[in-house]
Amino acid sequence: MTIKNFIQPRRLKENHPSKEIIATESKLLSNMRVVVCVTGSVAAYRAVDFSRLLMRHGAEVFPVMTSAARSHFLKQEMMKWSTGNNVVTKLTSDLEHIKLADYNKSDLIVVYPCTANTIGKFAHGIDDSPVTTVLSVGFGSGTKILIAPAMHQSMYENQIITRNISALKSMGIYFVEPVLAENKAKVASPTEVLEAALNVLVRQKDKYLYHKILVTAGSTLERIDPVRVLTNLSSGKMGISIAQIAARQGMEVTLIYGHGQVNPTPSSNLKIIKVETANEMYEKMKHEILRNKPQVLFHAAAVSDFTFEEPVNEKIDSANKQLLLKLVPTKKIVDEVRKWSRKIILVAFKAEYGIAQDKLIESALCKLKECKADFIVANDLAARNCGFGSDYSEVFIVDKDNHVNHMPTQLKSKIAEKLVEIVTRKK
Repeated sequence: MTIKNFIQPRRLKENHPSKEIIATESKLLSNMRVVVCVTGSVAAYRAVDFSRLLMRHGAEVFPVMTSAARSHFLKQEMMKWSTGNNVVTKLTSDLEHIKLADYNKSDLIVVYPCTANTIGKFAHGIDDSPVTTVLSVGFGSGTKILIAPAMHQSMYENQIITRNISALKSMGIYFVEPVLAENKAKVASPTEVLEAALNVLVRQKDKYLYHKILVTAGSTLERIDPVRVLTNLSSGKMGISIAQIAARQGMEVTLIYGHGQVNPTPSSNLKIIKVETANEMYEKMKHEILRNKPQVLFHAAAVSDFTFEEPVNEKIDSANKQLLLKLVPTKKIVDEVRKWSRKIILVAFKAEYGIAQDKLIESALCKLKECKADFIVANDLAARNCGFGSDYSEVFIVDKDNHVNHMPTQLKSKIAEKLVEIVTRKK
């Protein structure tokens, strides 16, 4: 027996390299199978980005394409590259439509983009392409179906097309409405369709104790004169991540947003109110809490502590050799919340700079008692890779029972996901 008898052949990893991105952003869609159907629209190329977004949130994606899509607008190799799975372009004796869309085979079928032709055929039970046959099987098996139309505006407003869409909606098919611009009904962005998919798949409200959420994010600013301001460097990323994740979970979210590095997109579950100054933030928060009675407040905004006693109404001459400005304190909004609502779950945030961890926790506990919060999220902006504008943070989540949950440096989106779960999920 020679030594080579003991050498085992190296086994290559079965997963396609493109699948390495799965669940890198969140695990909201972990263990879920999503079929992405691509039809013959010039917007077919957007299915690549959409598939990758689904994967980053944990989904396994299986592509299906019509002959028009792959022959005119998007090579099937691109969809195989983007998903790491073979593309169904025709139906064979392998029964691809049954494997993908029969009972309990997949969690969601998305047609992105979807032409008027495919909508019409689906509405009338015509199965003459891989996509329409997958839809027919999926509808029969009770698989959730989401459609994002794309066509010329005149087609989209054709009474026959609108009747087909209305009929499908009445039968429980989900739609993401297109954007009407330049005489076209342009397909919704990959991010918007992802939001819709997450709402369809992850909206399980019985898992959550609270469903009406108010979030603040970003910085406020105080005007020195019409062109100069006093502000801080808050990026708004943490608060926006919290708002987006809560909305994806099916919660009704209102985001009061000052200034920051991110431009969040509103959705059916996410309302955005823009503000500029600390006083505007105060008034909008007061209005929302008193009138709409949210159950949870994540007060992540970095509100200005000072404003100007007498702002100048015209540009200050830069030739001035000296400029003296008198600052006065703004209202401490977090300390006012309990005056507006005793029942609201208050999650406050405390940022320090360059202090020891025990001092940071001590500061958080002090603030928690001072504003009568239920939770305090404390962080040190001097921590490595966790400064202003970073996508990362290290936080200590302290509750009113003095329990401390340390979350070491990681993506703010991951921290936001965990924070939403801790605060809103039923025990």
